[in-house]
Amino acid sequence: MDELKRRLINEWQGDFPLCERPFAVVAEQLNSDEATVLQILQALLADGTLTRFGPLYQIERMGGAFSLAALQVPEADFERIAAIVNHFPEVAHNYQRDHTLNMWFVLATETSAEMADTVARIEKATGLPVFNFPKEKEYFIEARFGVGASGVNHSRSTPDSIGKIALSPERLAQLRPLIRATQAGLPLTLQPYHALATQLNSDVTTVITGLQSLLEAGAIRRIGVVPNHYRIGYTANGMSVWNVADEKVDELGAQVGALQFVTHCYRRPRHLPHWPYNLFAMIHGASRDEVATKVEQIAEILGEDCDTRTILYSTRILKKTGLRLRG
Repeated sequence: MDELKRRLINEWQGDFPLCERPFAVVAEQLNSDEATVLQILQALLADGTLTRFGPLYQIERMGGAFSLAALQVPEADFERIAAIVNHFPEVAHNYQRDHTLNMWFVLATETSAEMADTVARIEKATGLPVFNFPKEKEYFIEARFGVGASGVNHSRSTPDSIGKIALSPERLAQLRPLIRATQAGLPLTLQPYHALATQLNSDVTTVITGLQSLLEAGAIRRIGVVPNHYRIGYTANGMSVWNVADEKVDELGAQVGALQFVTHCYRRPRHLPHWPYNLFAMIHGASRDEVATKVEQIAEILGEDCDTRTILYSTRILKKTGLRLRG
C-alpha cells in the first residue's frame, strides 16, 4: 500500500471536515489534491479495503436501541439460517464465531420497545432460541485500525463524556431525512454536502449544520473512513468474555476499556447455565497468538475477581451494514 493510501486510512477515520469542499482540506493535510484523494477513496471502497465512508451513527442517542444476540445454529443448516437472519433490516452486523453459540449479530432498532419484538420475530423465523445480550454498561467503544501499526492512536474518552447536547424529538424528526440519506455513507463527490442538499431539496448550510448537531449530540460518533480490518492485517478478531464478580465488574470494566488495544468493552447479562460471562472486550490482532497475549493483560487486571473466561474468534463476516432507518 502506498503512503497516500496509508495516510488516508490512518488519519481520516474521524473528523472528516464539515465544509463546502471537504476533500480540499483533506488533500492539503495529505500533501495531495482533492481529485486524487477522492479517486483513491473510491478505489479503496471498490476493492473492499474500506467498508464505508461517512457518519457512524449511535442509535441510542436518537431514542433507539442496540443489542448483541447469538444463535446456536446446526452446522448443516447454517447458510439457510444466516440468510434468514441477514434479511432482517434490524440486523446491522452478523459474524460466524468458533463457539457453540456460532452466530453473533448486532441488532439496531429505532425504539427500545421494538427490540423484544425483533428478537421474537427472529426466533419465529429461524425456529431457534435467541440469546439476547443487551448492553447494561458501556466502558469503551472506538474501533479504529491503523495500516502498518498496532492501532490508530486516539483518545480513550469515556461514554459519559460524549454527546452532552441533547436533541429534542422535534429536532430529531427534522433531521431524520438527513440521517436516512447518510446512513449508508456520504456521496462520493468533491462536494458531498452539496450533493446531499440537492437530494434533500435543501441547502448546504442546513446539511452541514444538521450533521454538526448530530455530532455534538453523540448521535454520530464520528465521520470518516472505516477500514476492513481483515484487509489491512487484523485477521484475528477475538471477542473475549469474562465472568467477573458483580460487585467489581464496573470498576474493572472501566480499566479494561482503557486499554489501548480494546475496541469495544461492555457489561452484558449472563444466560445461565449456558453463558456465565458478563464482561465483553473485543480485541483485534494480526494473529490469534497476538490476541491471546493481549487477553493475558486483561487477565492480570481482573485477577481473582474473574473465575472463567474464553475467546470467541470470528471466522466469517456474514453481514455488515450499520444503522438503517426504515421510515
